[in-house]
Amino acid sequence: MANEAKNAIAYFEGGFRPLADAKVNVMTHAFLYGTATFEGIRAYWNAEQGELYALKLDQHLERLRASCKILMMDPLPEVAELRKIIVELLQKNGYKEDVYVRPSVYKSTEAIGVRLHELANNFYVIAIPFGNYIDVDNGIRCATVATRRTTDLAIPARAKVVGNYVNSAFSKSEAMLNGHDEAIVLTEAGKVSEGSAENLFLLRGDALITPGANDDILEGITRAAVIEIAREFGIKVVERSIDRSELYIGDELFLCGTGAQISPVIEVDHRPIGTGAIGPVTKRIQERYFAAVQGRVPEYAHWLTPIYGAAKNRS
Repeated sequence: MANEAKNAIAYFEGGFRPLADAKVNVMTHAFLYGTATFEGIRAYWNAEQGELYALKLDQHLERLRASCKILMMDPLPEVAELRKIIVELLQKNGYKEDVYVRPSVYKSTEAIGVRLHELANNFYVIAIPFGNYIDVDNGIRCATVATRRTTDLAIPARAKVVGNYVNSAFSKSEAMLNGHDEAIVLTEAGKVSEGSAENLFLLRGDALITPGANDDILEGITRAAVIEIAREFGIKVVERSIDRSELYIGDELFLCGTGAQISPVIEVDHRPIGTGAIGPVTKRIQERYFAAVQGRVPEYAHWLTPIYGAAKNRS
């Protein structure tokens, strides 16, 4: 990924510049204490149309602004201005492949001292080529882990706080070092929360079940997309708490998120899920999702911001 980003352009401190020049001092508060927030946004390349589509761009930027409010950051520019920066950044990079976009607001004061108040903040965006974060084709093997999800009274999960991803790192490494592909994290009360950085859906009978906001989840944008697709297919969606043992008896299971996309789970804690293969409902949702994000489903055009088309429309 370092080589792929070598010649990339970033938006940093109010202007566009080479990514190699977008640097902060080691005394920066966000570097010292993790006091930053970010969004992960995918943009999908459609070679047939010659178009790059940013997925749910406005929704991500709205959530970024909400996270800033939780972190006591000065109000950001409006969504329209932030969108303009990201579209222009992608145009300047000229990517003709799938891309990961990461806008971030960080406490930029150079100071020792743990706090949120009376600190300046700044904004950057990076955009780099990005493929699959998790195996979406063959199914993954997961484990419930000892590391618990941080609670809303510790570091709120509904805000994408950079420091909170240390919790995700503990979870992911615990699972992977024990021979699994991904973690499933439980709440302090022992209920299923999510993956290390993904929301979770469990199919039982005719219902698709997903933990609710009270189970310390990130209120995922991909999660909302899955719910929209499920309802299109007439699949009942239920938001409620899930016990760990209920995962073992589910018919199908998958994780979802910007990075994970739609990642089928075929095993949890050495127990096969359903038949031990990718289930038909998961496969159907996954196929619809990938078609939609690549601009091949007119009904979901409202999810997408065309990057190069935006430039053509101005000319």
